[in-house]
This record gives sequence, structure tokens and C-alpha cells, in this order.
Amino acid sequence: MKILISADMEGATGVTWPADVLPGTPQWERCRRLFTSDVSAAVAGFLDGGADEVLINEAHWTMRNLLLEELDERAQMLTGRHKSLSMVEGVQHGDVDGIAFVGYHTGAGTEGVLAHTYLANSITGVWVDGVPASEGRLNALVVAEYGVPVVLVTGDDRTCEDAKGYAPAARSVAVKDYVSRYAAVCRTPARTAADIREAAREAAALAVRHEPVRGGPFRVELEFDAAQLAGAASVVPGVEPTGERRVAYTSPTMYEGIRCFKAVTTVVSAAVEEQYG
Repeated sequence: MKILISADMEGATGVTWPADVLPGTPQWERCRRLFTSDVSAAVAGFLDGGADEVLINEAHWTMRNLLLEELDERAQMLTGRHKSLSMVEGVQHGDVDGIAFVGYHTGAGTEGVLAHTYLANSITGVWVDGVPASEGRLNALVVAEYGVPVVLVTGDDRTCEDAKGYAPAARSVAVKDYVSRYAAVCRTPARTAADIREAAREAAALAVRHEPVRGGPFRVELEFDAAQLAGAASVVPGVEPTGERRVAYTSPTMYEGIRCFKAVTTVVSAAVEEQYG
């Protein structure tokens, strides 16, 4: 049994505000250890449950946040940027039996600690076939095309609620309870590590590959906080304006859909000005 952990940071234990996840800040240095603790707990739990191999894919920002030297030594970590499938890189090789979304968060325009979708700001909403789509939902649609189930989700309580919509059978662990986008009632790392380890142990039983799900074509729509960003996004082939601040595109598969999404967010990021957005 091989488990892939897609590890994001906004949903980690103790994380509540931007400096906690912004590489180079003192708070980020502190929260890297909390993030690493969550991921190591998941590794230990999956191995407790019978997994033979655990690969961690770094999925936050620069994708160089976890402390390799403090991870459970039985795991391996894929770190660094420019990966074909970004947050779920590694799922495409046909040897992954289950995936865990550790440290995840809710989507842009919704309630949740540090809620966003790919870009910290700029994007105010994402929909797939008319359904609001967080990073969790987007990535779940991608891995389904490889027959890989989402078996564990950790983050704030709103993230766990969101997961019920795209991975209803998955185990979930709320490491904090939402108060506002920048505030939460947080559990201690000792408690969250124990909770994550137990949930991962149980989740290992769910790691059974199924037939690939071919659910396309997919209609993806994005809304931005400024009109010029929709204009910038529309230079990507296949992406068309659908409103003053909205664009949309259709992809035959979610593999292609997420790659187009990456292209759009890259172009939009380059079109944002420091003061006016």
C-alpha cells in the first residue's frame, strides 16, 4: 500500500494569519515545525494502519516548507516547484492507493481560516460545473481520474465540512475551529498529532484504488477582484470572459483542467500591481 500526502500549510495546527505561512518570516519559521508535526503524525498513522510506503508532496507556496530532518524517517518527501500536477504530483504514476490532504483550507470567497484558492487574494471564487470549488475539490477531481481515493483531510472545521462534499468517506481532523479568516480556536500540537495519527490509521483501510472516473468535460469558472485580471486571464488559449470580472473555460479532463488553472493563476499573478491589485 502506497499513500501520497499532499501537504498544504494554511490548514496546519496553530496557523491563523498570513505571516504564519509566508516564507522568510519569523512566524513561518515557527509554524514550519507545527506543519511538520501534522504531516509526521499522518505518516505514522498510515504506517500503523498497514501502509508500506508514504510519499509526501510539498504543496504550499514555494513547496519548500516542511523540515525534512524532523519528518518521520520512514517517509520520503517530494519538495520544490514546477511539478506537472502541482499539489497532487505523484498520483499519475499508477502506484498510489490513497491520498491525504493534510493542512488544507477552504476556498476563495468562503468562510475559513486563510481561505483562498491558489492565490492568496485576487481570486474571489472558483466553480466547477457550477459547484463552488476549493483546492480540495479541484484536486479530488484530478486524483479520481487516476482511480485514487481521498482518504484523509485535515484543516480547520470548515475545511472538514467542505471535504464531505468531495470525499464523503474520508476521515477528517479539525485541528482548529474557524472564528474569522485570521483567527481560530487552536488545539495544541500534542493533541492534533494524536488525532491525526489515529485518523490516518483508520484511513489506511480506505486506500483501495478504484476504476478511473472520467467525469468530463468540466466547465471551470473563476471570479477576480478586479476587471483587469479577467482580461489578463483571457489571454490563455481557451479561456473566455463571461462577465466583467469572470472568465471560464471547458476541459475534457480535470488533468487538463488543473493545468489550465495553473496557467491562468500564473498569468493573473503577473498582472497584479502592489498597491492597486
